[in-house]
Amino acid sequence: MRAVVITRGGGPEVLEAQEVEDPAPLGEGEVLLQVAAAGVNRADTLQRVGRHPPPAGASPYPGLECSGTILALGPNVPSRWAVGDKVCALLSGGGYAEKIVVPAGQLLPVPEGVSLTDAAGLPEVACTVWSTVFMTSRLSPGESFLIHGGSSGIGTFAIQIAKHLGIKVFVTAGSEEKLAACKGLGADVCINYKTEDFVERVKQETNGKGVDVILDNIGGSYLQRNLNSLGVDGRLFIIGFQGGAVAEVNLQAVFARRLTIQVFGRSLYRCMRL
Repeated sequence: MRAVVITRGGGPEVLEAQEVEDPAPLGEGEVLLQVAAAGVNRADTLQRVGRHPPPAGASPYPGLECSGTILALGPNVPSRWAVGDKVCALLSGGGYAEKIVVPAGQLLPVPEGVSLTDAAGLPEVACTVWSTVFMTSRLSPGESFLIHGGSSGIGTFAIQIAKHLGIKVFVTAGSEEKLAACKGLGADVCINYKTEDFVERVKQETNGKGVDVILDNIGGSYLQRNLNSLGVDGRLFIIGFQGGAVAEVNLQAVFARRLTIQVFGRSLYRCMRL
């Protein structure tokens, strides 16, 4: 089969399509997919430059999600799956290849009306948003929700599912073009973080109360400001550290308003792939 190989650390030019060995024989509960398309994630780009090595035992090729058609079933695959099914999958790596072996528990059916190409970008954002925002932070209809990086893959998915569930959505982004895209997806309050103080804007829009849940990919440099933007019993979920992993925090707000800080850690990352 052919796969995209990272020949050395660097930019996109280090990626080469090469002939490689076919996947290993199917094991218990595994399926073989003919890959139609693969998603592009930040982790893939970090792996390309040498900053995100794949987990032990994972494929050396990049690609944390893909879509395709089931070619073969291993022993004891659940009866809901059959050869020929169109699916998308969450992976530990290897999506940038013609074929991939995937545990059946990491498959998702392609939603009706969604192309195989579009479906390749669904698993990572869907599992991340649902597990962090709704399962762990318990965001509920009638609450308010601030998404940093609203025009990202995570952000655009989070906007749509939150609006579907009747939640007021705030977003930050760095340009008017990005904010317009968020508005088009249903965001209620769009904040340009380069020209506005998002803490002040959140306070204005909520009559000083703050939002219920924040999904943050910045980390350290936003930590105190995020806490200042939360209301009583507010929940902050940090999924990235683009603004650093170290911060000094005034804990008074955490105690006074019963705030919860959660981090996208290894245990949650593993649970997403069950």
